Amino acid sequence: MELELRFFATFREAVGQKEVRRTVADGLSVGDALSELEAEYDGLEGKLLEDGSIRPQLSVLKNGRDVAHMAGTDTILEDGDRLSVFPPVAGG
Repeated sequence: MELELRFFATFREAVGQKEVRRTVADGLSVGDALSELEAEYDGLEGKLLEDGSIRPQLSVLKNGRDVAHMAGTDTILEDGDRLSVFPPVAGG
């Protein structure tokens, strides 16, 4: 199946581009996808997952909806989905 992966701020710098299109196995979960990204990009290693969960203050959206309000890392991805990954933002 095809996925669109989108990265913002420091994550975009780590990947080297804003958007990546990938062919992945059917039934891939958000946690599996994030784990694969950490393994592939040195700049993402340890930045997305912590003890199998999405790191605190990190926003991961499936088609614009926060996966924290779905099944979290167990959320299953489907063909054509867009997974967006936002690093923590501070300021005020």
